[in-house]
Amino acid sequence: MTERSAPWTSAPSAATRVSLVQVPRAAMAALMVGDLDGAAAASGLDFPADLADGRMPGVWARRYHQTGDDPSSAEWVTRAVLVDGVVIGAAGFHGPPDERGMVEVGYGVAEGQRRQGYAKAILAALLRRAVEEPTVTVLRATISPDNAASLATVAGFGLVHVGEQWDEEDGRELIYELPTPAA
Repeated sequence: MTERSAPWTSAPSAATRVSLVQVPRAAMAALMVGDLDGAAAASGLDFPADLADGRMPGVWARRYHQTGDDPSSAEWVTRAVLVDGVVIGAAGFHGPPDERGMVEVGYGVAEGQRRQGYAKAILAALLRRAVEEPTVTVLRATISPDNAASLATVAGFGLVHVGEQWDEEDGRELIYELPTPAA
């Protein structure tokens, strides 16, 4: 598998078109220490500052180590989200399909880019990618009960509340799932 696979995109007819581009491991290494210049040099992408601060360094570190331990997971994990060539967020799956065929989405839009329909376009691209993979039977999203925007986003795609869990980093999360056609 190449370090840079084909971008995942929202549907061509989508009002807001996004591309999800694989992030090279060297760029992940830079982002996990907040080095935006290093990430740009390694990827050719200019990442907004909020994709290298807050909780994002931990995300990049997890994905960096994950792709080192299991190079095949690189195809599935966190990607840069681009609109017209500009990085506006990060999104992907937590990893390849598990033994149940479940993939869990993760996505975020840079603060200055929110409320423009990008989260819906990102989720559409992730769902499209999941449906294309015959081993994926369930798409999952876990969301803080306080995150009204994400709750509304997943509801618009038919994901159904199936339970809740406690996440050591994020606290209480509601679990939403959607069976794919492979199910």
